Amino acid sequence: MRELKITPIVKGTVIDHIPAGMGLKVLKVLGLDVQEIKYTVSLGIHVRSNKLGWKDILKIEERELKKSEVDKIALIAPGATISIIEKGEVKEKIKASLPKRAKGIIKCPNPNCISNTGEPVEHDFVLVSEKPVKYRCKYCERILDDVLKNII
Repeated sequence: MRELKITPIVKGTVIDHIPAGMGLKVLKVLGLDVQEIKYTVSLGIHVRSNKLGWKDILKIEERELKKSEVDKIALIAPGATISIIEKGEVKEKIKASLPKRAKGIIKCPNPNCISNTGEPVEHDFVLVSEKPVKYRCKYCERILDDVLKNII
């Protein structure tokens, strides 16, 4: 018999197939302030999965994600599934994949890069490798290999 540990939602977003141990990081990059939110957020950590063995799952009621938020999730959990739920049914399902261009979601670690000197330019990176994940800064061409540490 299948046991539900996290109940279904009627409207909102479900982020599934997050690699085990990464759920809190996904929650953090979404900027959900648990002191201020007025809807239910459910986070399942180390949930049994036929596909991954173990996974994390996040359900957020009454909220749809922006494109930049989906891109940030892809940086943390490439392959995660993001489902938009309306009236208890899946309206749209998206598989998180690494963005080819990451603009305004990761920060250049080079303190002398023009994107860190107060100029009106937005951090801008191009994907150069998926395994391991590496991005190159558009301005100073520094290769960023610790993406998780530099997510804005």
